[in-house]
Amino acid sequence: MKVLITATNYDTLCQDGLRMLKDFGCEVELSAYDRPYTQTELMEVVGDVDACIASMEPWNEASMSAAPGLKVIARFGTGYDTVDLDAAKRHGIQVTNCPGVNAPAVAEHAAALLLALAREIPRLDRTTRAGGWERTMFHELSGRTVGIVGLGNIGKKFARIMSGFGVRLTAYNRTFRKEEAEALGVELVSLDELWSQSDYISLSIASNQDTFHMVNRESISKMKDGVLLVNAARGALVDEMAVYEALKSGRMGGFAADVLEQEPFDREHPLMKLPNFICTPHASGQTYENYKNTGLMTAKAVIDVLSGKEPDNRLV
Repeated sequence: MKVLITATNYDTLCQDGLRMLKDFGCEVELSAYDRPYTQTELMEVVGDVDACIASMEPWNEASMSAAPGLKVIARFGTGYDTVDLDAAKRHGIQVTNCPGVNAPAVAEHAAALLLALAREIPRLDRTTRAGGWERTMFHELSGRTVGIVGLGNIGKKFARIMSGFGVRLTAYNRTFRKEEAEALGVELVSLDELWSQSDYISLSIASNQDTFHMVNRESISKMKDGVLLVNAARGALVDEMAVYEALKSGRMGGFAADVLEQEPFDREHPLMKLPNFICTPHASGQTYENYKNTGLMTAKAVIDVLSGKEPDNRLV
């Protein structure tokens, strides 16, 4: 039984999971890259694969057709927008993910990005290192409104972190969760209300056809002048050119992104030229704790499927 692991650093950061697979008798092929495989690269190596612990490579009809023996794709993370679930169902491939396991890591990173935007920490670091001494004035978070788009595992963890700053918390969630929201001190609002009322907005909602480019020229027009936006979810949620225009004009105060539509990021992207844009390389889940736990969950899912058992967190 051959397991392809496209998730990077699995051998160094997921040693318990790797040991489980080898003890089960799996032949393990580790990722050859420090990034997701391209479509072509993936199709070249999956012909004899029984299972895949998947990063963000495109698992679509073509990829699955090139892997006739594939039985399971265990997504190394929560999101599964790079896996065509309908195609997987047609090919008889089970797909699993790891919901909630990365919530602490991603929520902490989103909070860090918000604080870096609010206090312009990257810019002040650069100017101070260059010999400057800019003592800029800022607003405190206390008393301001933080809007959370998506009150799932990550959104709820982010709300708990933000509550310590004395902010007003609002959230939009497609599934009405009044009791959960009240327990967190969060006021559920419509999406338009969230756009219009928030001083700071954090995206933590799943990427799909309904949420594609939900931050666009129309939604930006409803936001407060100077709003700060954080995206540690998926790049496809944001129309990047619309945000670029709003940042350049001063309509938006700042944008911090751990994700963009194209990854790795293009150094020539217009956003990269703006001082009120902060980016990190899809690093929100890069914690030792997250890797260890996700490694164990994905290894167990693979072993369960190869043993004929029902895996946890099965999507199809």
